[in-house]
Amino acid sequence: MKRFISILFLLALLVGACMPVTPAPTSVPVPANPNLILATTTSTQDSGLLDVLIPIFETETGYKVQTVAVGSGQAMKMGEEGNADVLLVHAPASEVTFIENGFGKDRALVMHNDFIIVGPASDPAGIKGTPVVDALKLISAGSGTFVSRGDDSGTHKAELALWKKAEFDPKAAAPAWYLESGQGMGATLTIASEKSAYTLTDRATYLANKSNLQLEILVEGDKSLLNVYHVITVNNEKWPKANYDGAVAFLKFMTESSTQKVIGQFGVDKFGQPLFYPDADKTDADLGL
Repeated sequence: MKRFISILFLLALLVGACMPVTPAPTSVPVPANPNLILATTTSTQDSGLLDVLIPIFETETGYKVQTVAVGSGQAMKMGEEGNADVLLVHAPASEVTFIENGFGKDRALVMHNDFIIVGPASDPAGIKGTPVVDALKLISAGSGTFVSRGDDSGTHKAELALWKKAEFDPKAAAPAWYLESGQGMGATLTIASEKSAYTLTDRATYLANKSNLQLEILVEGDKSLLNVYHVITVNNEKWPKANYDGAVAFLKFMTESSTQKVIGQFGVDKFGQPLFYPDADKTDADLGL
């Protein structure tokens, strides 16, 4: 009996030796400086996109991201002061100036969506379906309230550029119907909804919050409403403590094909359309910038 058991034991050993060995999962090496500060727009946060992308980036690279969601102007200010390592912003003209002034080192096109004007279904100014400049002229006649972010964000910069095309300066005129929230896009949409007012928003943040808003899309599709996002690394020659290696890793991650695919699919299951369109294979000129 003992001999039989010994034979079975030897057979088990032989079978085990012949079985393929599954390699242990390899861990990602911890970077020399794993802490990365990302200054980005509220739209990438409020839309939920970063909730999907950041965990993937951290798992793949070993970096730990501290996300600071502010307006593009504030994000670039952080870069200018050396308080961020990498930016994800949507204010192309200001981004070019940021690079030219030596605050940014690398800049890569990532994605786009578009701006829209939303407002109450009653549409007191009668802007629905009109070109964006005509819509702003109708609003400036005082037929309704307009809520601006007023925070030097990419959206605020785009809004002021559109008012300029409409030959109206709300900052200088300071009409009673023009309100400034001084807050991010999600909060500004909430205020506009509560006041039955108009506002300019990126489509992604609007769709992500639509169920909680009494606002409809009234103006869309104009070429001047294009909303383009870039990643910018902060110049470590100006700010030696900036985590440049981490910033480059994030830039590469955002522009690689697998991430671009995730970006292109984000929102489709819930809204029937992507909230952002991947652009890493394009140039600024391709988008008309």
